[in-house]
Amino acid sequence: MTKLLYQDDSYLKEFDTNVVSVDGNKIELERTVFYPEGGGQPGDVGVLNSNGADYNVVGVKKENGKIMHELGNEGLKKGDKVKGAIDWQRRYKFMRMHTASHSLAAIFNKESGALITGNQIGEEQTRFDFNLENFDRELIDKLVEMTNKLMAQGKPVNISYKSREEAMQIPAVVKLAKGLPESIKTLRLVEIEGIDLQADGGTHVRNTSEVGNIKVERLENKGKNNRRIYFSLAK
Repeated sequence: MTKLLYQDDSYLKEFDTNVVSVDGNKIELERTVFYPEGGGQPGDVGVLNSNGADYNVVGVKKENGKIMHELGNEGLKKGDKVKGAIDWQRRYKFMRMHTASHSLAAIFNKESGALITGNQIGEEQTRFDFNLENFDRELIDKLVEMTNKLMAQGKPVNISYKSREEAMQIPAVVKLAKGLPESIKTLRLVEIEGIDLQADGGTHVRNTSEVGNIKVERLENKGKNNRRIYFSLAK
């Protein structure tokens, strides 16, 4: 099983590893800093270098329990030593967006009881859906302002691990309406001090001061109790 280096340190940009398996232009690595698409966060892109040749990583996904790196060209073989590097500027945007999403979702939940029912993180704009009975723009703007003020205080973001049984003893540790698959036995917890504690496998910044201000781009009413917010980040 591939060791996911980004789970302990989202700021790793480069790494050395070996090719474990090859399936055409898709390869499995012994360890990786490339985040695989999932949880509303896009997969990383970047480059692998082996024996002087570059192989562009154009996508990363989980397939049949494996982390597969899709390459723009074939040529790597099982056992090859490679040096990898992610597109850091792109990744860092996702990290800022992800921490902003957790913070905003936590405030929405705490102040209105709304649960997040879906999300998609983007480089320039992120959206998430939430179940709120009344479509109240004034309330939403108030919650965004509250979130921005809290994040501006520079809250540390901490990573820890607990067994599923231990984690589920923590009130509201999983706020996503659909919950997490039963197959996940150890949960990675992301704590934004004073704001949120959540089970999550994605990448985050170390401190909320890195995020910037959430700016609402538009709101949509998607039907009974279902709302959608699109936001960007400004430094």
